[in-house]
Amino acid sequence: MPQFDLPLPQLREYRYPEPEPADFDDFWARTLREQPPLDVVFEPYDAGLTTVDTWDVTFTGYGGDPIKGWLLLPANRSGPVPTAVEYLGYGSGRGIPIESLAYVSSGFGHFIMDTRGQGSSWRAGDTGDPSATGPAVPGYLTRGILDPDDYYYRRLYTDAVRAVDAVRRHPGVGETAVTGRSQGGALSLVVAGLRDDVRGAIPHVPFLSAFRRGTAITEREPYAEIVRWCSIHRTKWEQAFATLAYFDATAFAARATCRGSFSVALMDGVCPPSTVYAAFNAYQGPKDITVWPYNNHEGGGPEDQLRTIRVLRELFQ
Repeated sequence: MPQFDLPLPQLREYRYPEPEPADFDDFWARTLREQPPLDVVFEPYDAGLTTVDTWDVTFTGYGGDPIKGWLLLPANRSGPVPTAVEYLGYGSGRGIPIESLAYVSSGFGHFIMDTRGQGSSWRAGDTGDPSATGPAVPGYLTRGILDPDDYYYRRLYTDAVRAVDAVRRHPGVGETAVTGRSQGGALSLVVAGLRDDVRGAIPHVPFLSAFRRGTAITEREPYAEIVRWCSIHRTKWEQAFATLAYFDATAFAARATCRGSFSVALMDGVCPPSTVYAAFNAYQGPKDITVWPYNNHEGGGPEDQLRTIRVLRELFQ
């Protein structure tokens, strides 16, 4: 795919022009305040690994729904270790521990949060989404899209915030940073914007940013889910985008003050570069961005993992 978005000098200056809802902060304060107590269970798990200790984690997410995750810690640790909380890309589940060894092999703890209702596209998950309602295009972007209180990502964003509290209940976990790719990158921005106690956010090619821009300039999934829904519910598209405004990663980035380290791919047809730069340019903390000029949505691939490890070392060592 060729470069199709704005030229890089314009991307560096791009600001998403859509206003956020006036009650954005009140909406999220109310959402988090209404949640039930956080119950966390850490079950030791035999993953067949000799250098890694593993726990199968269950914690209380949005509305009391149980959310799964893996906690991986170096077996040779002498005390609490800095830990990366990772959120997953669209359609992915937590998989099995052997798929997630890069960060723990570098001496950090690693918590992988399962994604409610997903985990059947390219890595297996173990968490359902019992609260799904309303007519929706297949996928997750349009579930409950006419009402912010009912929208799918209200539940997932809340899960992501509570995952940090959950993993910190383990005595082997020290300070935390958040990271993820695509949808997971957006979740790391959400958490950095709603919390002031994570050391850094490391989003790779983040999704769910600048919704109107993304749906207007790419035909690729998953933004195409929103386009299809609006083409069928053609009198309700403004109401749908009014809901999406409460979930735009750009608004959360504008509230984040911790270190932010982004990546963007200039041939990315899934998360167009201008949508990534919308979040990056809104980000309020110290920040940097790695540009992959000739990559699509894979971005830096393993290089992004190495970049994450370097940033974690800068943050914690």
